[in-house]
Amino acid sequence: MLDHWLLDPECTYLNHGTVGATPRRVVQKQQALRDEMERQPSRFMLRELNGEYPMPWRSATRLREAIEPVAAFVGCRPDDLVFVSNVTTGLNAVLGSLPLNSGDEVLITDFGYGAVALTAGAMCERSGATLRTVHLEYPVRDPGDIVAAIVGALTPHTKLVVLDHVTAQTALVLPVAAVAAECRARHVPVLVDGAHVPGSRPLDIQSLQVDWYAANLHKWAHAPRGCGILWAAPERQSTLHHPIVSWGRSRGFRHEFEHTATSDPTSYLAAPEGLALLREWDFAACVKYMHGLAWDAAGMLAERWQTKFEIPREMVGSMATVPLPPQAGATDADALRLRLALLVEDRIEVQLHAWRNRLWVRVSAQVYNDRSDIARLAEAVARRS
Repeated sequence: MLDHWLLDPECTYLNHGTVGATPRRVVQKQQALRDEMERQPSRFMLRELNGEYPMPWRSATRLREAIEPVAAFVGCRPDDLVFVSNVTTGLNAVLGSLPLNSGDEVLITDFGYGAVALTAGAMCERSGATLRTVHLEYPVRDPGDIVAAIVGALTPHTKLVVLDHVTAQTALVLPVAAVAAECRARHVPVLVDGAHVPGSRPLDIQSLQVDWYAANLHKWAHAPRGCGILWAAPERQSTLHHPIVSWGRSRGFRHEFEHTATSDPTSYLAAPEGLALLREWDFAACVKYMHGLAWDAAGMLAERWQTKFEIPREMVGSMATVPLPPQAGATDADALRLRLALLVEDRIEVQLHAWRNRLWVRVSAQVYNDRSDIARLAEAVARRS
């Protein structure tokens, strides 16, 4: 499968989850779209892209055509879904649109992504609201413990819960639907960061019963970089605004997000090509393979490093985060040194970070990886520990 990518065959690439890796065919599709755009730029950008001006030769805009297969893939109506450049943009839109006041609370967990915490903190500072962080125990023994911790932290002042679907550091699949059900019973809206979900596991957004869901397609769904989505429940759309004010302002949800400042739209328009590849490769088979490899990787690494991986299998997706031996270090500086050594000396690219007083490695298991890649990582770290 590695031949489907432009990845350096001399490098063991175990970091797909960070910025993705675009397959050759999708890169070619994006370039073909760019070539087409440059032949008639105004027609492409002003008429066909979002229908700003009449285009009698087309029945739908390019953006709406591209969003349809994406909506089907993530389990929602096309009318409730728009493209954004990434999850951070989507979460900025929701948090920036939320009417917060002094005394209100926004709830996040300490498993959350750093940029999301920074965004939530900035919006709370602006409004006078309070950002509260729920501490979650690790390792997690039971998904119900996550639900209980979040529900126990809710107060009459909680105006929003922000929750990862798959966490960035721990790689855990969190029980989003169960948390959302408890929050809904208490009239607390839920915003989900689904950065690592589309393409790594089946997704049915509407069944989760959340209020907003932002995700990336440029990670596991094989879109070019700079391609994400934002879903909003119909009742939440009228108050949702794009973080950058442009021509679509106050014209409705879709117009706000599709009539924006000039940028290259081809990452959005090429997204269906990535989904087409997943269909051709048998998406269910891909998910089964990636999950199996991630689970096996956790066991292999923990055994070789004599550490413990104590996570329920139902909370493991296509990534796994495993603790390194204590002698490997515990600080950010230690993590930076080891990660650089692995890259330069061993030609291994992998996410490695300091968290809770030790080092951890997060392995991404994509279809171009196999057990030999995991074995190389295991031995490279063992030599240095």
